[in-house]
Amino acid sequence: MKVYFRTIKDLPVDEYFGPGQLTCAGCGPSIAVRWLLKAAAPDVIVVNATGCIEVTTTSYPYTAWSVPYLHVAFENSAAAASGVEAALKVLRRKGILDTKAKVMVIAGDGGTFDIGLQSLSGMLERGHGVLYVLYDNEAYMNTGIQRSGGTPHFAWTTTSPVGSKLRGKVQRKKDIMSIVIGHHIPYAATANIAYPIDLANKVKTALDYLDEGPAFIHVLAPCPPGWRYPEDMTVEIARLATETGYFPLYEWDHGRIRFNPPSNAHFDKSKRKPIIEYLKRQGRFAHLTEEDIKEIEKEIDEYWDYLARLAKAFG
Repeated sequence: MKVYFRTIKDLPVDEYFGPGQLTCAGCGPSIAVRWLLKAAAPDVIVVNATGCIEVTTTSYPYTAWSVPYLHVAFENSAAAASGVEAALKVLRRKGILDTKAKVMVIAGDGGTFDIGLQSLSGMLERGHGVLYVLYDNEAYMNTGIQRSGGTPHFAWTTTSPVGSKLRGKVQRKKDIMSIVIGHHIPYAATANIAYPIDLANKVKTALDYLDEGPAFIHVLAPCPPGWRYPEDMTVEIARLATETGYFPLYEWDHGRIRFNPPSNAHFDKSKRKPIIEYLKRQGRFAHLTEEDIKEIEKEIDEYWDYLARLAKAFG
């Protein structure tokens, strides 16, 4: 990752994501979009899948977006962005348009892990120079907190309820980064709204690579009503996700994997905070038993073992 910004003061003062949208107080995705646009704008065209961010920022006749913006369906943001990127290439080649604008998808976990996975895979396979940003609030929040492929194991949602037989979501969270990396694209990274400088530098790095092909950034973006925590705790919970090892920060850069602070120290389990510090602050995990928590700890350790093997092979 190239270093473009070292402190918050280095980020542009211009705001490209307007105030007054209808997002919830403490909305993690809206925080993510603000940082994304500070790093990417003004020379960016946003393609936004249906979801929380779209419905809360585009209430006709108003818009929160100060950049060119295209809203498309849940399932086809990557396909639409591919068309925009291809059209820009043609217009530049014919001398009709002289612009440095780049194309960035912003889509949630429902539109990425599940409904939009096919069009995302197609975009990556075809090699379109598009930055795809996944804001991950770990459920279909816009339509009532239904579980998605991005919902973690044991989490309560309205479609993974807690009862005598089932204890929240039965399945583990889908490993979207491994799916994306399997397409052998130039650049992919994880990021977290609690680490805005890391996020902004990854956005700039990804945009610089688009002449070589697609890029992907997976951003953790907590949701107060869906995760069931007080609205003033969003950044704290996001930070704990990384400090406990639940959500590692790393990059896939031209076939090499690189871990970013503080995750670069987390191969040593003793350097991670206990996962209970993350879980106990969220109502969606209030039902967990000691056995459930141990199972989650085991899954996190297994994932870090997998990352260690990747680091050994590609580090």
